[in-house]
Parts: sequence; C-alpha cells; structure tokens
Amino acid sequence: MRRSTAPTLALCLALRLALGGLAGLTGLTACTAPDTRPPPAPAGLTAQAGSATTVHVMWDAAADRDGVSGYRVFEGDRLVRELPAEKTMVDVTGLAPQTGYAFTVRAEDAAGNLSEPAPAARATTPAAKAEDRAAPTAPAANTGRATGPRAAWVSWTPATDDTGVTAYDVYQGGVRIHTAGPGESGTALSGLQPDTVYTFTVRARDGADNSSPDGPAVDVTTPPASGDGPATAPAAFIATASPGAVTLAWTAPDTGRETTEYELYVNGRATTVIQFGAGAVPSGRVEHRLTVAEPTGTEWAVKLRARLPDGNWGAFSAERRITLVA
Repeated sequence: MRRSTAPTLALCLALRLALGGLAGLTGLTACTAPDTRPPPAPAGLTAQAGSATTVHVMWDAAADRDGVSGYRVFEGDRLVRELPAEKTMVDVTGLAPQTGYAFTVRAEDAAGNLSEPAPAARATTPAAKAEDRAAPTAPAANTGRATGPRAAWVSWTPATDDTGVTAYDVYQGGVRIHTAGPGESGTALSGLQPDTVYTFTVRARDGADNSSPDGPAVDVTTPPASGDGPATAPAAFIATASPGAVTLAWTAPDTGRETTEYELYVNGRATTVIQFGAGAVPSGRVEHRLTVAEPTGTEWAVKLRARLPDGNWGAFSAERRITLVA
C-alpha cells in the first residue's frame, strides 16, 4: 500500500532554518503534516454461510470523502483477504463444516492508516453432505421494487433441495452482488445508481455449493436523485466534423473510478463502444477521433454514455447534431 511521503513538521522547519529562515523557501514544497488520521470503520458488515466451507462477507462502501484505498478482511485475528476500495464483498473459502466464525473488516487509506475494526459479523457453516451433486430448484418467482434512488428490494419464492438450501445469491448482469440466508425470501440492495434500470436474478445454493439455475429475471428502475450524488452523464460534450472524420470531446463523469468504456449512439442507435486500454484511460477532458466513410452532407445526431463501476451504462450526454464533410 502507498505511504505518505510528506515531510514531518520538525524536518520541514529544520530545512527552512538551514535555508535562511522561515521566509526563505520560495519554490519549494510547503510543509505539511503527514496524514495520520485513519478512515472510519466500515459499516453494515454481514456474514452469511454459503456452504459447509464458505462464508460470504459484505459491507457498505466507504464515502468518497473518507479516502479509502482498500479493505482488509479478518477471521478472528487472522488476515484472510486484502481488497481494493471498489470491492465490498468476498467469499472466504477453505473453512470447516459446522464451525462458528467471526469476521471483521478494516478500511485503509492511501497513507496506510487503518480504521478500527467493524463490529464482528458471525456465521456458522452447515454440515457437509457427502456426494451431494444435486442442485436446488430455481426460485420460481422474483419480484422487485425501487425503495429510493440508490436502493431496491428484491424478493423470491423458496427453492427446494434434497439436503436443504443454505443461501440465496442475487445476481445483476451476471455478477453476484448479494447473498441472503436460507430462511430469507427477500433482501435490500444498496449502492445503486439513480435513474437506472437493473435486471436482477436469484439462485439458490446448497451446502455442497451447488447452485440452482437462475430464477425469473425482474427489472427494477431506480428513480432520479434529487440533486444528491455525482452525475453519471459525460459533460460538456461536443462533436466536430472534419474531412473524413468526426472528433468527439467530453468531460468524464465522476463515478469514483476511471471510466474505460463509452457507448456511442448515432441517430438514436448504438453504433460502437469506445474503449481505452490500461495506461491510456483518460481523466478529466476526453477526446476521441472517428474515421467516417459516409457521403458529404450526411447528418448525424450523436450522444454517448459511460459504463459505471456497477457495470450499467450511465445517463446520456447532451445530443449534438453535425453534418459530415469531405
């Protein structure tokens, strides 16, 4: 992890005196105290046994203002995983059946300061079932509704299994985002984006980690936020036609991470995904040049949107109309 390289106040004052007094540091970096303030402990920590040998641990994402760069997951006093800031869940594997465990998480910032541990979340793994190869049935029906701009509630009907269901996994876009207990028939989801359509599915899991097929998909549309939270649309979008080309420029949305993909729409239809490779991801102002072969005088209405950290596309930019030139 990165450590603070800021000079201590004592060293900085000594440098100033050596260079001719407190007023003689023109052009040098100002003295600042090192960052020694830890971030707050992660909130919302939960642990749910998913099988006889695994436990799914989840917690709430830190606020941007906390400056969290990663998380450390502990089982008792034992460090079991280190994760980047965008990851707020993990499967802890290799556990023993019919055993109780206590998990906690500490946040870390870029200066290496560790938060206090979150209050421990406890889970007990079920008994192992020998030669259990039969997966549970899929939850027969799913329902969902938005409970706010950034939250939703998803529910399902119970599944059946020859040895018993041990967990329900909620998926969005093929990615597991939540795990609920065997006695639950619904769960709250948070960390969503306003004004976005989400498609959720649910799978049942048994003690041998056999997963059912997906239950029926359910669409949930979150309402727009009332001014809170960062905008997801690319800003200050412009499009300029030149002979044989179109140049697009915009300001990347502040999504908490670098944005590597943008979907371009021309005349109301998705035409391509603009991708930036590792080491070439732009921040702030972005520019991209398209080579075009359409005839002179062709009119385009163009807009684009960014792929967000949760895998969904964000809001569209403003639409710009241009006429292609030779």
